Amino acid sequence: MDDRTSKGESRGLSVRDRRFCIRYPFAADVVLLDLESGSRTEGVTSDISLGGAFVCTSRPLPLGTRTRITLTRKDQKVEVLAMVRIVKPRIGMGIEFIDIEAPHHDMLVRWMEQLRKIR
Repeated sequence: MDDRTSKGESRGLSVRDRRFCIRYPFAADVVLLDLESGSRTEGVTSDISLGGAFVCTSRPLPLGTRTRITLTRKDQKVEVLAMVRIVKPRIGMGIEFIDIEAPHHDMLVRWMEQLRKIR
């Protein structure tokens, strides 16, 4: 790898911005509700982990937005409080999960277990 590229990329990332969980390819419908403005955005996940997901949408929410997201896949739902950590205009946004209540956490864990088995 070119040293200039690796140094430039790592210089801009804080420890908080780096992923700490393995992400798996995963498609689920997503509805995001901006907790401050009340605006609603829809999208589809491209990958997911126990710590977050990437949501593909042409209308990403601003960086730092606190949101309640609902992920839906095959009649199964997971609701999570989350924060937008990375924005890629017209592509989507990286979401960090902040708080997940027990029944939703259990469903997320089941999804992860299924994805590990497929891998």
